[in-house]
Amino acid sequence: MAKLSQAVSRVLPVIVVAPDRNWSIAGHTKTIFKPIYVFETTLTDGTVAYATDGAPSDCVSLTVLGLFGHKPSLVVAGINKGPNLGEDITYSGTVAAAMEGVISGIPSIAVSLNAYENFEFDAAAEFAADLARHVVENHLSSEVLLNVNVPAVPKSELRGVAITRLGKRIYRDVLTERTDDNGRQYYWIEGDVPDGLREQGTDLLAVEEKMISITPIHLDLTNHSLIEGLKGWDLWKAP
Repeated sequence: MAKLSQAVSRVLPVIVVAPDRNWSIAGHTKTIFKPIYVFETTLTDGTVAYATDGAPSDCVSLTVLGLFGHKPSLVVAGINKGPNLGEDITYSGTVAAAMEGVISGIPSIAVSLNAYENFEFDAAAEFAADLARHVVENHLSSEVLLNVNVPAVPKSELRGVAITRLGKRIYRDVLTERTDDNGRQYYWIEGDVPDGLREQGTDLLAVEEKMISITPIHLDLTNHSLIEGLKGWDLWKAP
């Protein structure tokens, strides 16, 4: 968090609002009809920040709805520890924060590091700051979020930037039945690190080839190609 804040603050004014705990695989959770607490805190570099017991999307909502008296011009979520490639975006709290920005009419960026350990955020933070500058200068549509995945390699080994589409993830989840200390059965979902199809033009292939992947995402999930076909079905008609 501190690395991203430091980098982006060289380009734009920054307010840091973050959950006070890990919300991995939380999806687009939003808190309503119960309290959300916000606490002033400091990052490791001494920067003032704000922690909340809400979800990542709540961090954006709180800011948009007036926590600091003004609406932000850009949302930069991350840097996530682990990739958000392909269908990962449907689970990701980091991407959900960027989605909340788009829903609120704010161009947004979600940044993830393709690593599960030994996290080095310098290159990802530097790139995120430069991308933020480009987003503002080029007036990115507020209907779009940019999903960024940075390979976990030294900056000198990065091979450039690829503009990509979402790839196809292959998950390896398994369901395990267990018994607690009281003899009650419960279930545990676990699995190995997901894989994916490395097709040309996808975020999965780009990151494997040491390219920073940028995938433009919009929230219209309509399958437009099926609309006319579905109209031809002999569906129920009102009497």
